[in-house]
Amino acid sequence: MKDVFLYLMIFAGSALMAYNIYGYLCFSRDVRKHGNWDREQRLFQIPILLLILFFIGYLIVGFFGKPDLIMAGILFGGSVFVFVMLLLIRRTFDRIQENEQLEVRLSAAEEASKAKTFFLSNMSHDIRTPLNAIIGYTTLANQEGVSYEDKSEYIDKIETAGRQLLEIVNDVLDMSRIESGKFSLERTCVNLENCVQEVSDLVRIQLEAKKIDLSVSCDVSHEWVLCDKAMLDRALMNLLCNAGKFTEENGSVSLQLKELAGSNESGSYEIRIKDTGIGMSPEFAERLFVPFERERTSTVSRTQGTGLGLAITKSIVDMMGGNITVWTEKGKGTEFTITVDFPLAEPQEEICSNEEEELSFDGMRALLVEDNMINMEIAQMLLEQAGFLIETAENGKIALEMTAASEPGYYDVILMDIQMPVMDGYMAAQAIRSLPDTRLAGIPIIAMTANAFQEDIKKAEDAGMNGHIAKPLDVPNMKATLQKVLKNASR
Repeated sequence: MKDVFLYLMIFAGSALMAYNIYGYLCFSRDVRKHGNWDREQRLFQIPILLLILFFIGYLIVGFFGKPDLIMAGILFGGSVFVFVMLLLIRRTFDRIQENEQLEVRLSAAEEASKAKTFFLSNMSHDIRTPLNAIIGYTTLANQEGVSYEDKSEYIDKIETAGRQLLEIVNDVLDMSRIESGKFSLERTCVNLENCVQEVSDLVRIQLEAKKIDLSVSCDVSHEWVLCDKAMLDRALMNLLCNAGKFTEENGSVSLQLKELAGSNESGSYEIRIKDTGIGMSPEFAERLFVPFERERTSTVSRTQGTGLGLAITKSIVDMMGGNITVWTEKGKGTEFTITVDFPLAEPQEEICSNEEEELSFDGMRALLVEDNMINMEIAQMLLEQAGFLIETAENGKIALEMTAASEPGYYDVILMDIQMPVMDGYMAAQAIRSLPDTRLAGIPIIAMTANAFQEDIKKAEDAGMNGHIAKPLDVPNMKATLQKVLKNASR
């Protein structure tokens, strides 16, 4: 009975030692993955050799020797000791890994905190600058004895500052959507030559005011491609506006579009935007596309901007599968080069919208659905100035009830806010589209909302709306959207 007990201890210890060898091999593999241990390679081999010798000793005693109680106890105790030590070492190593991971997270949190502080610092300056102008000129305009000419000038400057503030907000929101992966491209059939000409025409007046010459040239064989026109316009506009900002009077800016190569399916295009402006230092050029980066010079400090325009431009080009590079030299100017491939598209028939007669809004009745009283008052006055007769509703449920109770043709259009209590704009539009009277269900509905992203426009379409007008209201855009929707409804 005693011999059986001794052999059980020996074989149990052997099994435990075999497990210790396996555990050590796994442990040493994990340690090597954790870092570079080339210099300590031999040290890792020593314990495994000792463990194997220990295991061989077990087997020799178990099969060829006659163990006594002391030897069996020492061997078994040694196995338990090695097992406990390996367990403690493993736990220590795991704790070290946890601490390192915590340090990495702490470092990341500190970097995020610094980035947040840097972001808030930039935003505080860039937002307060136009806000200061808006509040300051509003105060001046409200003073007694201000002449009509001065008041008109103050209002013009308030409008300019308001547009600068809107541009800052749009840049920040776009950058946030890009970084969160919610920014996507919507490909449509686009004439590249027309796109380049339209963008250059938009900035030409601004450049001519600074006596900057703008030259545009196009050399393409396949002008019709599939791309996101709005995003391409945005990228080109950012680069052209930057060129204008940093080019002094009597300077020049050029925009060149060139087709490098083409096939039956796609074309490779190069867009160059060059200016004779102040240029940049080589150090700053390396950080040019980093968000919120702006070179600190006396000229740049006088220029409005968040430092997000180029970061957004690069993100757009990257999403298009293209590449953007920059050449710059202090005092000599800057040249941006975009190379990108676009799928070719069949030429489309272009319709000249100028030949169409404008639709008169005089006497048309619109239902304005808006829960914010200030927004309602502003929209109502602008629409009444355009000729509309306005009725209002404070939420989607009231708008639905007013529409259902009206005679077909009573309302010519419904202008629908989205975020409202009781019933939001999407639900109200779907409910109106479900009315049993098909003439009432077919009333044109236009979203008039601060939900201005591409996915918001798509969501409005899916809810049955015919158009989308973004807040803050741009009067020419609002009228153009109303013209388009009401003309389509009358056909």
